[in-house]
Amino acid sequence: MVKTEDWTNKLYFGDNLAVLPAHMEPETVDLVYLDPPFNSNASYNVLFEEKSGEKSAAQITAFDDTWQWGDESELAYRLVVTKGPRRLADLAQAIRAFLGTSDMMAYVAMMAPRLVELHRVLKATGSIYLHCDPTASHYLRLLMDAVFGPQNFRNEIIWKRQSAHSDARWKFPDVADILLFYSKSHRFSFHPQYGGHDPEYVRKFYRFDDGDGRGPYRLDNMASPNPRPKMMYVWRGFPCPKKGWRYQLDTMQKLHDEGRVYYPVDKHGNLDTGRRPQLKRYLREQEGSILTNVWTDVQPLHAGSAERLNYPTQKPEALLERIIKSSSEEGDLVLDPFCGCGTAVAVAEHLGRRWIGIDITYLAVDLIVRRLENAFKDELSPYEVLGVPKDEASARALAKRDRYEFEWWAVTRVGGRPAKDKKKGADEGIDGLINFFDDNSGKAKQLIVQVKSGRVDVRVVRELRDGIIRQQVAIGALITLNKPTRPMRQEAAAVGVYEPEHFKGHQYPRLQILTVAEIFEGKTIQYPMVAPAATFPRAPRKFKGQRVQQASIMGSDDALFGL
Repeated sequence: MVKTEDWTNKLYFGDNLAVLPAHMEPETVDLVYLDPPFNSNASYNVLFEEKSGEKSAAQITAFDDTWQWGDESELAYRLVVTKGPRRLADLAQAIRAFLGTSDMMAYVAMMAPRLVELHRVLKATGSIYLHCDPTASHYLRLLMDAVFGPQNFRNEIIWKRQSAHSDARWKFPDVADILLFYSKSHRFSFHPQYGGHDPEYVRKFYRFDDGDGRGPYRLDNMASPNPRPKMMYVWRGFPCPKKGWRYQLDTMQKLHDEGRVYYPVDKHGNLDTGRRPQLKRYLREQEGSILTNVWTDVQPLHAGSAERLNYPTQKPEALLERIIKSSSEEGDLVLDPFCGCGTAVAVAEHLGRRWIGIDITYLAVDLIVRRLENAFKDELSPYEVLGVPKDEASARALAKRDRYEFEWWAVTRVGGRPAKDKKKGADEGIDGLINFFDDNSGKAKQLIVQVKSGRVDVRVVRELRDGIIRQQVAIGALITLNKPTRPMRQEAAAVGVYEPEHFKGHQYPRLQILTVAEIFEGKTIQYPMVAPAATFPRAPRKFKGQRVQQASIMGSDDALFGL
């Protein structure tokens, strides 16, 4: 169980509906941010990049944003009705009576128990921000009211994320996302945030500048609005205002010594005691306009954004920075149960918060680890990655649960990138790719990887051999969960060796077999020169202190609702 005093950050590979009840105690989290799939009936692909920076043809479906009613959603619905809070159970039945067993009802049924779990782990002083679009926001708000209570609704925040686009012909264009902000109770923590100064306001009021490096300022009244008998005094020849000065004598002297008092003069440059001194309020010392629930100043990520990692639905760090600063303090624990490429995790680390991230896609977990290591290097706080295979037994469990996730894990473990998508047909024996260089031509050679989690025999080796020849690649590697047979080893050896042009005398088996057990022993694929696998772009370096479909693992009924 994660305890309040446990300061190790945690990244979980798994379904949040299984991870939360199994690993987190009640009331341990200060802030929850979640950006769940919106049920927009879309498939979101990860577009990889070549080492040269060019876009690759390799696309992998990170997740399907398509929910369909089936056994899993029926089970989730029944759990909510039989084990969930009364208000939520009543609401779920009412929504089902309206929607029937539709795709939207499947989405509602899958989100409801997750919100119950998030309510359980959130502290009484904590807050939750649910990021959504108009597709299902009205149903999600009803769920949030049922779980957190309508009295704990704080804001519906509108984030303008883009300008007008092609759907303008049929309706007013959708250019905004919605953030539903709720607290656990009335004792929640909140810190108002401020944006930039209105240029027109600055132009109109901050009209003075003494040229002393302190910048523009405006003048403010120094007379007290209410009678102040102890502040009735003459100041440097200026008579006392009718109700007294705003400041005591020692404070007035301090302001004078700091050059913060403006003294009026006549046309000859002499003090004009017929008028009153005024206070200089410098623009650089003033907070900007207080932010409202309409956010138009946070720019979305564009193709050229430095922080862009080519991950679907990636949100800008500035958005998460605002949320985390508003509703948490340094040392607080931030949870993102759908963490994707880890923006909330990265920003929490940058701002000195503890964090927990959960994602069901191994590609996302692998990307987050790379992002953190690249961005923070030696400043990165200690963290644990949980749920990722640590030994042969856990690798077998992953293969049994999800063959594609197992393949992606195996490929990335040996430094490759996935080459096969869940939605594509025959993979022609290729599950992963590794590019490497063995001469000075600048042209990369290719190594193909095939992953097998079931029974293997000599036919698998022959198929990979044919793939090496057909695709004219340098080397092929077979990663197998089960131990290869002796004929498989003999057939692989018969394929011969690869001798790179630039490294005369060096030879590498052209068809290599590597077991998962050997990977855990530290063995890996042999090839001439290790080049970084073509994956996501590197996250930019960060320095702390600077500004800056879910699976069917449901867990037990009782654990789900903390009973």
